[in-house]
Amino acid sequence: MKKTSLTVKVLSGLVLGAIVGLLINLFAPGAFENLNTYLFVPLGQIFLSLIKMLVVPLVLFSIILGTTGLGDPAKLGRIGFKTIAYFLVTTTIAILIGLGLAAVIKPGLAGDFDLENASFEVEEAPAVAETLLNIIPANPLAAMTEGNMLQIIVFAVFVGLALTALGEKTRGVVKLIEQGNEIMMYLVGLVMKFAPYGTFGLIATAVGSQGFSAMKAMGSYMVVILAALLIHAAFTYGGTIAFLAKKNPIWFFKKFAPAMTVAFSTSSSTATLPVSMEVAQRDLGVPKPISSFVQPLGATINMDGTAIMQGVATMFIAQAYGVDLTAIELATVVLTAVLASIGTAGVPGVGLIMLAMVLGSVNLPVAGIGLVIGIDRLLDMTRTAINISGDAACAVYVAETEGKRVLKTEEVEA
Repeated sequence: MKKTSLTVKVLSGLVLGAIVGLLINLFAPGAFENLNTYLFVPLGQIFLSLIKMLVVPLVLFSIILGTTGLGDPAKLGRIGFKTIAYFLVTTTIAILIGLGLAAVIKPGLAGDFDLENASFEVEEAPAVAETLLNIIPANPLAAMTEGNMLQIIVFAVFVGLALTALGEKTRGVVKLIEQGNEIMMYLVGLVMKFAPYGTFGLIATAVGSQGFSAMKAMGSYMVVILAALLIHAAFTYGGTIAFLAKKNPIWFFKKFAPAMTVAFSTSSSTATLPVSMEVAQRDLGVPKPISSFVQPLGATINMDGTAIMQGVATMFIAQAYGVDLTAIELATVVLTAVLASIGTAGVPGVGLIMLAMVLGSVNLPVAGIGLVIGIDRLLDMTRTAINISGDAACAVYVAETEGKRVLKTEEVEA
């Protein structure tokens, strides 16, 4: 009853925040600035800060325990391969769905857009090769301070492998890390009690600042992205749960809804990580070692929702500028977006940086991002919910296949 009550409270905060933000934008726009500064933003930022405070220690403890729990390095390699392969395949499917829908519906032809005043500047993202070469931290403490998730994950995996190899010699250290993880999970539960209020503030800010006029102007673009996200969730993730994990997709989405709600309000896969891991372990039955390995990695490099935005936005901008993309250029968009999802891991404003890279790969004006940036905050919430759902679906799939492997091994030994 307690879990249901919290979920209802979070959903109520989300709906109420959207209604309040929209009403203020429509009927009292002059009052929005003060309300936003002194009420909405503080509520949202306090919640975000509380969640972010837990992310780095939770990821560190979880990955170490996950690696230790998996034990056999061969098993770790097998799970790592399944996880990364799954993420790359689903990201490719996601951008193909986005490109396909945008090609059919043509949102860039739905209205007259101010191309002359469209402008956008973005910091250059590191090259994919540079990111891959920099995943080994020169200073693990600096990686934790900076929140460099890929480096934290790599360091934690090394520590976990060492603890596994040393066995009983380091049993005390393992016990200490287990206790640290328990503390983090307890704090997650504590912070979640503030979630309804934080959700209210975050949604009120997002909707109140954008308003109905912005949503109406970009209606076709929004519809295409939301439709693509829905199709990807239903067929790609639903198919994963039904055919690979042999479970009911409705059960999956119903159980994982609380984490999706938090992701929707925070717009951050990393900030939602403590909640999504707790829900996956508690309600989806994913073993802690698998959840602790798959979900932090997914929060860092798996960006299916963002990939959908890349596809739709690229087609939208091309259509608005009257550019017809060739088959080769479309293939370039797919390849660039998939590689960019890894190459921009952990970079602030990752979605728009990825989009700038994709547009540059097919010689479309980066200034075109100015056409979509106004509505991006609202869409970012929906694609984050899809991103973490993909991480959880992968964790359920890996858990199911690893469970069957264990059963087969036991049958052979018997």
